[in-house]
Amino acid sequence: MIRKAIIPVAGMGTRFLPAAKAQPKEMLAVVDKPVIQYIVEEAVASGIEEIIFVTAIGKRAIEDHFDRNFELEYRLEQKKKMKELEAIKGIGKLAKFAFVRQTKPLGDGHAVLSALPFVNRDEPVAVMFGDDIIDGKKPALRQLMDVYEEYRDPVVALQKVPRKQVSSYGVIGGKNVKKNIWGIEKFVEKPAVADAPSDLIAIGRYILTPDIMSLLETVEPGKDGEIRLADAFDAYLKQSRALYGCVFEGTRYDCGNKLGFLKAQVELGMKHPEIGKELRKYLRTIS
Repeated sequence: MIRKAIIPVAGMGTRFLPAAKAQPKEMLAVVDKPVIQYIVEEAVASGIEEIIFVTAIGKRAIEDHFDRNFELEYRLEQKKKMKELEAIKGIGKLAKFAFVRQTKPLGDGHAVLSALPFVNRDEPVAVMFGDDIIDGKKPALRQLMDVYEEYRDPVVALQKVPRKQVSSYGVIGGKNVKKNIWGIEKFVEKPAVADAPSDLIAIGRYILTPDIMSLLETVEPGKDGEIRLADAFDAYLKQSRALYGCVFEGTRYDCGNKLGFLKAQVELGMKHPEIGKELRKYLRTIS
């Protein structure tokens, strides 16, 4: 069973400057919770018990968020704000947390390798990147874990996008095995639209097996000097190994860009039990 998740959060968040100048972009709030908390809650709802954050300088606020704040708890208790107190105390109890620094920004594969001291060599592990909030009835990561438990091979989260957008993502080619499950035969990083093997892109959710982790340790860095998960997947497929894709059910908000972040604010805000009704009423007044 998969019990650990690696969450790389070492990126600088330049698309959110100046807001990300003094705080991690993953700590920007969507309604009343930071983006990273939504991702952690998805992991926990999927059955994850241990979470390893791969951080960098300037990310201390993430560590503080998932640690206890005794002074805040004391003040909330004194003011009899018990609902807020329970919410704050519950954050640190979501899972067991570990934090490790990525020494240099050498790619997403290198970030995953930085977590190896906390992962056993013979266990599969989930990887979740810190930009995507996925809202759905069944957690997206749980959907990937179900595919892994059926096939016991690595799994990539997939999403269908308009063809003109594929050049911004890793794109897969393969065959549809059954509903929402693809057998991946090709993995192309940011292809030209004309060269893309499909309109299915890989997004920031993966199940990695020990074989993939071993390949990450040996794969050659790209021309930019970075170690990429895509290169490990490509090397894995060249060994005629099985790699699966799961077209998850749910709504994805790419909070790594401003428009996706604003969509999350509006749509998740409309579902919020405290402000949803008033927000819907307000939005009807906007022409």
